[in-house]
Amino acid sequence: MTISRNKQSYFGLAIASLAVLALSLPVEAAKRAKYEETEVTDGGSVSGKVSFEGDLPEDAVENILITKNNDVCGDGEREVVWVDVQDGALRGAFVFIEKIKEGKAWEKPEFGEYLVDQKGCRFRPWAQVVRPGPIIIRNSDEGVLHNINARELIGVEKGRVVKKTLFNFGQPDPGDISDKIQPRRSSYIGINCEAHNFMFGFMMAPTHPYAVVVGEDGSFAIDGIPAGDYTLVAWHPRYGLKEVEISVASGGAAEANFTFSDAE
Repeated sequence: MTISRNKQSYFGLAIASLAVLALSLPVEAAKRAKYEETEVTDGGSVSGKVSFEGDLPEDAVENILITKNNDVCGDGEREVVWVDVQDGALRGAFVFIEKIKEGKAWEKPEFGEYLVDQKGCRFRPWAQVVRPGPIIIRNSDEGVLHNINARELIGVEKGRVVKKTLFNFGQPDPGDISDKIQPRRSSYIGINCEAHNFMFGFMMAPTHPYAVVVGEDGSFAIDGIPAGDYTLVAWHPRYGLKEVEISVASGGAAEANFTFSDAE
């Protein structure tokens, strides 16, 4: 059975102060669980799909007027898709195993390093999973000043989110800048460009590698899982978290599906 934790809008997040949050949470809550890389023999897997049912919200797509750098960013309006649904699949969602303490090693990123590319006045990719640590911020738009702001989203589980800046800098010329994604309390991260109000993106930086972005058809697969019982969680930046309990047998294949709805 799928359990809904909360429903939330990225724009409608209730912002509390960091001081209030620090007083309301025990010290232990600020510490991210440690993860130990071990050799996983005969690991299992889990796969499934993240779907959307019912009518889309009126603000599923926001059209924002492009007022600067039109030669690179384009003319007219930029269509920002906050709820991306095609053929019932909810795209732009993340799926991960919660609080897993040990397991497989992190794989190297596809291009050898984690990368956020600002190209055509868009963040590419829109959503990705990164290992905490170094990341390359690339400006591929010649003659365009981008100002990337990465924020740790603290309190997603409770639906009361505080946004804590991880880094915020301007990048006036094409090229790369190296920085770090090093969240202290939360794996959920939002990014935006302070120079262009239509540029947004999301990341997850969990302590372990058992996290993925769903495919274009809403499907996901996570492998190399040590046998055991786990909580599998789906996160959509607009709708928050859903979770399901799974049992993974040695060499076995579990299945789990998630369904989000604006009516919840």
